[in-house]
Amino acid sequence: MLELGIKTLLAYLLGALLGSLVIGRLRNVDIRTMGSGNAGGTNAMRTQGVGFGLLVLAIDIGKGAIAVGLLPMLRIPGIDLDPRIGREWLQVCCAAAVILGHVYPVWFDFRGGKGVATVVGAVTTLHPWALIPLLGTFLLVIALTGFVGLASMLAGVCLVAVTWFFDPDDMPFLLLAVFATAFIVYTHRTNIQRMRAGTENRARRLWLLRPRST
Repeated sequence: MLELGIKTLLAYLLGALLGSLVIGRLRNVDIRTMGSGNAGGTNAMRTQGVGFGLLVLAIDIGKGAIAVGLLPMLRIPGIDLDPRIGREWLQVCCAAAVILGHVYPVWFDFRGGKGVATVVGAVTTLHPWALIPLLGTFLLVIALTGFVGLASMLAGVCLVAVTWFFDPDDMPFLLLAVFATAFIVYTHRTNIQRMRAGTENRARRLWLLRPRST
């Protein structure tokens, strides 16, 4: 169990390195004091520009990919690979840990992002086909509504449904999809409140099918 504990901890610490806050410190900027106050890629793009936002997304997606693609197979000196732990289950544990680290980063007072980019990096590294329902649903919902948060939540729901329908025997990945989706919904609870109140911001450049009068 030592391998499980160490690698899960490393995944969490990796997740706690938020792209927006690391780069922001180099520019003497804390985006948690700007815009929506969130430390994720969307707020980074809105407040600091497209280039900054895309770099943040690349970092946050990349750490999710590293946590599940590299850490479970990594040989750490003094720690043997535990034959009692299936690699797929270790990948799921590392995925959950890197997502938690992104949302609750120990390096930044436990105030992080909402985990969407890191989820994308983790799940699409495990199963590249997952990018199809995730990206397809995201783009469709945002084109119809302009709501980034709603698009993120429904993309997760679609991933769970597709996995359940086409590959229900892949229990580790199915549980990861359920966990990630539930967590994304939880981190977007304030967005849900604003949508119900009619005060949620829309990504107007991506809201392609908005009414002409809007």
